[in-house]
Amino acid sequence: METTLRDPRAPFTAERARTSRTTPARRALRAVAVTACVPYLSLKIAWLCGSTVGIPAGSSLRGSLEDRAFYAVNVLTVVMDLAVVALALALTRPWGRRLPAWLLVLPGWIATGLITPIIVGFPLQTVASLLTGGRSAPPGDPWLAEWVFGVVYTGFGIQGLALGALFVLYAKDRWGELPLGRTADLATSPTRPVLRIAAVASAFAALPPAVLHTVWACGGTVGLTASRAAEHSTATAIVEADSAAFAVLAAVGILLAAFRQGSTRLSVPLALGWTGGAASAAWGGWMLLAGIVAPNDTGDPVTSPLMDLTYAVQMLLGMLVLVAGAQLFAERAAAHRATTARRRG
Repeated sequence: METTLRDPRAPFTAERARTSRTTPARRALRAVAVTACVPYLSLKIAWLCGSTVGIPAGSSLRGSLEDRAFYAVNVLTVVMDLAVVALALALTRPWGRRLPAWLLVLPGWIATGLITPIIVGFPLQTVASLLTGGRSAPPGDPWLAEWVFGVVYTGFGIQGLALGALFVLYAKDRWGELPLGRTADLATSPTRPVLRIAAVASAFAALPPAVLHTVWACGGTVGLTASRAAEHSTATAIVEADSAAFAVLAAVGILLAAFRQGSTRLSVPLALGWTGGAASAAWGGWMLLAGIVAPNDTGDPVTSPLMDLTYAVQMLLGMLVLVAGAQLFAERAAAHRATTARRRG
């Protein structure tokens, strides 16, 4: 049976629009995604208005509410969560079907990168906290009340799962079988050596963050600031282990796609590269930003040069995987168009 491949740049036809209409299930998923944004948006807007709800009396955040940099970050995070609402609408409304592919793929990729580590890490932190009788937050400065973590991270998890389901349905409607098949069946192209070079470069780029985050997860302090080393706990160890794992997943994904050994389903490297690359890039960038604007009353730098370099390499890794994946699927769609043109000729 012939595989149906669709041009990722092509708009929805009338027939495809009918088959991809907003079903009750999609409306329900959209409602869940939008509703899950409410707790986080409510907290952030309250803080922007000067409220200290959820911020303990001894928290250094109380002294930072009027800081311009911290205020700007809160505005940024409000915009980011509103972008989740816009994305949920775009994935389920007729006007979203007419948008350029990149305008949906890029925000979806960033959302995947920011939310997936939380979906994986927060339940593990909760279980570890219950088993040890400890706190969800690391020791030291009590930045936020315990309930804030539960409310916000649960909301993020629900957002991620609902958006992920909507994006898969949208991708199936728009691109058909493009992400399916096997890696061995990918057409040979002149840029295949370049893809392999990018894959090898990604593997090398994954090594430093994978190694360092593993060391930090195990309690090592190499390259850490004094304040960061003092914050080590089971919760922070899980966060570091997450970062190491996603860096490895990104490298494995692009290597599988580039060298195409065996009969691996294309969906496997796609899922690994998409998730691992997005998580590496998004959290690498977020931690770099946090190092710049995070309040610190101890005089100790929030991040060290080695930490900043690690986060920067994570961003590079994610971007390498994203660009390589985009090129791979653009060529896959082009090969299908060429095959279709020859048959018609």
